[in-house]
Amino acid sequence: MSKNSAAPKSATRMNAPAGAMGQRPGPGMGRPGMGMGMPAEKSLNFKPNAMRLIRRLAPERARIIVVFILAVGSVTLSVLGPWMLGRATNVIFDGAVSKQLPLGVTKDQVIASMRAKGQGQIADMIQGMNLNPGHGIDFSALQQILLLVIGIYLGAFVFGIIQARILNVSVQNTIFELRRETEAKLHRLPLSYFDTIQRGELLSRVTNDIDNISQSLQQTLSQVLVSLLTVVGVLIMMFTISPLLAVIALVSIPASLFLTMAIAKRSQKLFVDQWAKTGELNAHIEESFTGHALVKVFGRSKASEARFGVLNQQLYKASFGAQFVSGIIMPSMMFIGNLVYVGIAVVGGLLVAGGSLSLGAIQSFIQYSRQFNQPLAQLGSMANLMQSGVASAERVFELLDAEEQSADPAAPKSPTNLTGELTFENVEFGYTPETKLISNLNLSVKPGQTVAIVGPTGAGKTTLVNLILRFYELNAGRITLDGVDIAQMTREDLRSRIGMVLQDTWLFKGTIHDNIAYGKPTASDEQVIEAAKATYVDRFVRTLPLGYETVLDDEASNVSAGEKQLITIARAFLSQPTVLILDEATSSVDTRTEVLVQRAMAALRKDRTSFVIAHRLSTIRDADLILVMEHGDIVEQGKHEELIAADGAYAKLYRSQFEATETSPEAGAA
Repeated sequence: MSKNSAAPKSATRMNAPAGAMGQRPGPGMGRPGMGMGMPAEKSLNFKPNAMRLIRRLAPERARIIVVFILAVGSVTLSVLGPWMLGRATNVIFDGAVSKQLPLGVTKDQVIASMRAKGQGQIADMIQGMNLNPGHGIDFSALQQILLLVIGIYLGAFVFGIIQARILNVSVQNTIFELRRETEAKLHRLPLSYFDTIQRGELLSRVTNDIDNISQSLQQTLSQVLVSLLTVVGVLIMMFTISPLLAVIALVSIPASLFLTMAIAKRSQKLFVDQWAKTGELNAHIEESFTGHALVKVFGRSKASEARFGVLNQQLYKASFGAQFVSGIIMPSMMFIGNLVYVGIAVVGGLLVAGGSLSLGAIQSFIQYSRQFNQPLAQLGSMANLMQSGVASAERVFELLDAEEQSADPAAPKSPTNLTGELTFENVEFGYTPETKLISNLNLSVKPGQTVAIVGPTGAGKTTLVNLILRFYELNAGRITLDGVDIAQMTREDLRSRIGMVLQDTWLFKGTIHDNIAYGKPTASDEQVIEAAKATYVDRFVRTLPLGYETVLDDEASNVSAGEKQLITIARAFLSQPTVLILDEATSSVDTRTEVLVQRAMAALRKDRTSFVIAHRLSTIRDADLILVMEHGDIVEQGKHEELIAADGAYAKLYRSQFEATETSPEAGAA
C-alpha cells in the first residue's frame, strides 16, 4: 500500500463521510501521532467539565424542576418523621411516669414534693414533661401519631419512587443525545483524526466513558439533591429543637468539607489516569483479536499476553489508587459523624436531666443528627462517582471538541454533464506542513479512460485517489470533475459519483444480498442478482443452502477471501458510479477467478473513468494511460508499449516482475 492506505477498505459508493469506518493508515506512514491513543496524564479540570456536563441537562429542565419539587416533598416528609416519633416517645414515657403518681394530684404538687425531698434534678426533668397523674399511656393519641408516621413515610416513599423514575428518564434522554452527538461527530471528523488515535481507545470513549457518565449522573444527581435538601431540612428541625445541640452538629460541616476537598484533589488525577489506562487496554485487546490469526501465525501469543499483563497491571494500579483514595471519604465522614454523635448524646443527656428538653425531643434530635451526618457522608462518597464521571466526560468532550473537516460550501456546485473527466491542476499535498508528498501535479483524464497507477510502496498511489475523494484537503491547486472544482461540491454529492473496490474487503454482519445492496439501497432484487451475475458472485451463491439470504458473520469467515472480494466488486458494480477506483482489487482471488474478475472489471470500466492501482503490472497492459509515481511525483506516463520502449522506470519495474517470475522456484520446477 502507498502512504495513505487510510481510506475505508470497502467496495461501495463512497457517500459516507470520510473516516466513518474508522480505518487507520498502514505502517510506514511517517505521520505524527501513530499509536498515541492515550491523552496526556494531567490534572482533571474539574469545574468547567462538570458545569458543561450539567448544562447538557438543560433540555430536561422541566422534568428536573418536577424532580426537585418531588425531592422537596419527599425530604420534608422524611424530616417530619423523627419529630413525630419523638412525640410518640413522649406519650409513652409521660404515660409511664404518670401511672406511678397518685391520682388526683397536680403536676405542680408533684414537683413541689420532689423539691421538698431534695430531689431537685428529678423535679427539673418532670417540669419539662406533660403529666397526667394516676393515668397511664394514652393509646388513642399514640395510635393517631403512629398512623400519621406511617402515612408520612409512605408519602415520602411514593414521592421518592416518582422522582427516581422522572430523573431516570431525564438522564437517559441526555445520554441518548450525547451518544447521538458523538456518533454524528465521528462522521464529521477528518480522516487525519483517525490517523492519530487507536480504534480501541476511540471505542472506549464512545462506549465505556459514556456508560460511566450515565451511571455517574444517575446515581449522583438524585443522591446529591436529596442529601442537600436533607441537610437543610434537618438543620431547620435541629435548631427548632435545640440551638445549642444544633451548633455542636454544625461542627461536622467544615471538618467534612475540608476532608472531602483534600481527598478529592488527590483523586482527580488518579481517575483521569484510570480511564486513560482503560482506553489503552481496550486498544490492545481490539488490535490483538482483530489480528488474532497473525498473532498465532507469528508466534506472538505470549508477547501479546505479556503486553496485556503489563497494561492490566497498570490499569489495576490506577484503578486501585483512584478507588482507594476516594473510598477513604466515606469512613472518614462517618468517623467525624460519630464524634459529633458522642458530643450530642452527652450534652443532650444533661439537657434532659435539667428539664430543658424532653426525652422525645432528645430522641428526635439524635435521629436528626444521624440523618444530618448520613447525607454529609453520602455527599463525600458521591465525590468518588463525580470524579470518575467528570473524568470520563472530559475524554468524551475532547472527542466532541476535535477539529472537524471543513464544511461543505454554502452554495455548492454540481456537474450538469456527467462524463467522468478529471483534471489535476498544480496540486500540492502533504500529511504535515513540514513534509510535502505531492508537488505541482498536473494531470488530465479524459472521460471513459482507464488510468493505471504504478510505483513502489509509499510512492503516493493511494494518496492520489484519496485526494479525488476529498478524504484529505489539498495544500494548493485544485481537482475538477467534469469542469467543477470538487472543493465546491458537497462531499456526499462527490462520493455518490465514485465507486471504490479496495484490496482489503469490508463486509458487515448481514445477508449476502444486503452486502451487495449496500452500494445502492434502493436497488431491487433483480438488480442485485444482475450485479451478482455480472461479477460471478451468483455462481457460488447458488451453491449455498440459503443463497442470497446466507448471513455473513462478523468476520465473514463463512466465505473465502476471493468470494468476499467478489461480493465487494458486485457492490461497486450495482452502484453504477461515474468514476471507478480499483485498489489492487484482484489480489485476494485465485488465478482462475482473477480471469473472471478481469472480465467483469472490463465490463464495469466500459464508458466509465477508472483509476486502477496495481502492483502486478501484467493486469494493466490494456490501460489507456499508465502513470508511474515515485515520491509523490509522476515520473512517466503513457501506454504500456510506449513506456516499455522508453526503457525508463516503468520498464525496470516490469522487467523486475517478469524476471522474478521467470526465476521463481515454481518456474524452475516447471
